[in-house]
Amino acid sequence: MNEMRVVGVRVELPVNSPIVLLKEINGDRYLPIWIGQPEASAIAYEQQGIHPDRPMTHDLLRDVIGALGATLESVQITEMKDRLFYAELVFAGGVRVSARPSDAIALALRAGAAIFGAETVLDEAGVIIPDEQEDEVEKFREFLDTISPDDFAGS
Repeated sequence: MNEMRVVGVRVELPVNSPIVLLKEINGDRYLPIWIGQPEASAIAYEQQGIHPDRPMTHDLLRDVIGALGATLESVQITEMKDRLFYAELVFAGGVRVSARPSDAIALALRAGAAIFGAETVLDEAGVIIPDEQEDEVEKFREFLDTISPDDFAGS
């Protein structure tokens, strides 16, 4: 498993399909995962430090986990089958729960849990952005600074 960090969320045009972009912490590969608009909003809210008055679903789940005395240790993007990604929530004591990667990532950001990608997933779906395109990644980061989670509201 390779540790990943969330670069951000963007909308793929012209179909307005949100993507969360992960990057290996000790590597060069990026992992784009297409996600739903509610999860894109949840991830963007957390990255921007926006905390609504009432808890969103991922906030509620984090709070329930804590109230039960459990600890989310990590999120693992475990496999890809038929172009669908699969993930697991890994809790203290080795308990694993299957989850959609988008929900798992949103929860990991809230819980401060590490995110990992399986080598097989990165081999199959990871992309390397050449040095001359690093500029594009920086532009993507700048773009993320200009958008609001409300930009991901239903279409």
